[in-house]
Amino acid sequence: MEKTIESFIEYLHNVKKMSLNTELSYRRDLRKVADFLKSQGISDFSKVSETNLTSYVLYMEKNSFSAATISRNIACIKSFYHFLVKEGIVPEDISENLKAPKVEKKIPEILTTQEVFRLLEQPKGDQPKEVRDKAMLELLYATGIRVTELITLKVSDVNLQLGYINCKDAHKERTIPIGHTAKDSLAKYIKEARTTMIADDKCEELFVNCSGEPMSRQGFWKLIKYYAKKAGIEADITPHTLRHSFAAHLVENGADLKSVQEMLGHSDISTTQIYANMSHSRIREVYAKAHPRK
Repeated sequence: MEKTIESFIEYLHNVKKMSLNTELSYRRDLRKVADFLKSQGISDFSKVSETNLTSYVLYMEKNSFSAATISRNIACIKSFYHFLVKEGIVPEDISENLKAPKVEKKIPEILTTQEVFRLLEQPKGDQPKEVRDKAMLELLYATGIRVTELITLKVSDVNLQLGYINCKDAHKERTIPIGHTAKDSLAKYIKEARTTMIADDKCEELFVNCSGEPMSRQGFWKLIKYYAKKAGIEADITPHTLRHSFAAHLVENGADLKSVQEMLGHSDISTTQIYANMSHSRIREVYAKAHPRK
């Protein structure tokens, strides 16, 4: 079963061009499916029945897995069985009738503009690490890119003269403008700090850690938690909080959804629509508090 799972992951990587995070998530989820099936005495995917897959979904429900987790697992199983049929490993797709639970879209956590400004003001010194941290935080809020996109940026992806970055994901490339503050912070980092931090002159990655190696996701998570605490922000923020805040603040200040969708790299504008809904909620809240004849 492990060999079949790895063949599927190779297919995702080489043919579907999925991101590393998706590959890791699918591998993890499928290994859990395999463990469950083995506990049922099944050691070959060709021996699995539709009832077995339904039993796995019921197992997740009984063990209080969240609706989002169950939905993700079902999507993974469906994609996997599409591959198995395509490769002739199984004769039919027995995952077709699996139904994902309805996932209620949560309103994303965002920071107020005052909280964002406090956060961005925290890296204040001229030490290379502080200059780098300032540039990373400013760029993240200025562009709304994902943390994986941030840490995989290359120096060649930055155009300081025209004020934009090229951001690539597994499926497409998009150009995102950057404002003067982020541009200045980035220029200072590239010209003054990066050259003293890189371990190898051939390093292409824009951001590196204190050992001169490319910055990791975990490294940046620790960094943003550290500065959030220094800024007195009580919310348990993540790098994605700044992405949500970027989008919500743009929409709140009049940006059109289509432009925000393109900057965020959303394939479906319905995903971006949630920020407009947040903006409308905010307007109603202000009205309720301030209108003299409410």
